[in-house]
Amino acid sequence: MPTDESTHLVTLFPSLMPEANPKTVNVGIIGGGLMGREVASAFARWCALTDAPVTPQLTAVADLNPDTLKWFERIPSAKLLTADYKELLASSDVDVVYVAVPHNLHEQLYIDTLEAGKDLLAEKPFGLNLAAAEKIVASVDSTGQFCRCSSEFPFFPGAARAFQIAQDTSRFGRILEVRAGFLHSSDLDPDKAANWKRMSNTCGEIGVMGDLGMHVAHLPLRLGWTPSRVYAQLQKGYAERRGVACDTWDNATLQLWVEPSGSEPFRMQWEMKRLAPGETDTWFFEVLGTDGGVRYSTKEPKTLWTFRRDAAGQFWDRTDMGFQTPYPTITGGIFEPGFPDVIQQMWCAFLSEREGLASDKFTCVTPREALMSHRVFDAALRSQESHSAISI
Repeated sequence: MPTDESTHLVTLFPSLMPEANPKTVNVGIIGGGLMGREVASAFARWCALTDAPVTPQLTAVADLNPDTLKWFERIPSAKLLTADYKELLASSDVDVVYVAVPHNLHEQLYIDTLEAGKDLLAEKPFGLNLAAAEKIVASVDSTGQFCRCSSEFPFFPGAARAFQIAQDTSRFGRILEVRAGFLHSSDLDPDKAANWKRMSNTCGEIGVMGDLGMHVAHLPLRLGWTPSRVYAQLQKGYAERRGVACDTWDNATLQLWVEPSGSEPFRMQWEMKRLAPGETDTWFFEVLGTDGGVRYSTKEPKTLWTFRRDAAGQFWDRTDMGFQTPYPTITGGIFEPGFPDVIQQMWCAFLSEREGLASDKFTCVTPREALMSHRVFDAALRSQESHSAISI
């Protein structure tokens, strides 16, 4: 029974009122590595969300590594821990599946998941290559299952505000250029061991574009800025790591041309790098126009920059952001969000949209957006090979 004190607190602070019997959705994970554990952690902290319409419950994990499965023994609700992903897909205790595996396994596992009648949150890049992405999208269409692709960084409060500003293009005057990127330095150390992301047969010929590109493409594609042609500059890193051959592209800069209906065309640049000195994990988005602009980077996670030009001059205004996440939480507005918070926000967006309750919210990458990113990356490979701009 609630005490008089607890009733008084709820009266003063309505956000403390628990959601009345929110729907529970059972989630299974295929691939329990780094991202699988992050998802489990996000679910364990779900009580931080104040009005989430759905509560996820991790019920099953499939992974080939016994040590990985052992980690999930600490999750009481995860009753099924198996090396056979088909056992997970056959379980009636799984409604939604999250798959985080090397890119060469995407096509088979995503299609198997959809055909098993499970909804899917898929890891980027949504297939090893364009052909795989096309088959996955065809399966989404034929099965009618709800499916989205992961991309966490746009759920930072500053990124969400930048997107909101960019939706009203009139404030920019004529758009001159858009820049979006994701930079880190994970491959700078030549003594770092090779892994599947450094090999084309498992990561895909698109390399870093498959690894980081969906994070970069999410906001531009959601804003309707679909490029018409691309000129790519791709760069490989170390050809060998500890005796293992590495053949993927490590850095990619794509010069894109956008021709929106009813307005002037503009230049857009997507930058994806695993060899970026000085960068640990930096995502950024910027729009510049003749009269205004907006800029956000996770290098300054609390800072949003907006540009304006008027009769008095040209000005960059700085706004100090707090914890104003798209989906409200108990966390005080003065605090600073991090990756564990935005992955939880992404999952709340996915589950809310799955229930038809996200019409006014920013949402996850759609299968069509993931497919368009592959079309851009496929054209980028052809541009690199021909040293020319390629129509998309």
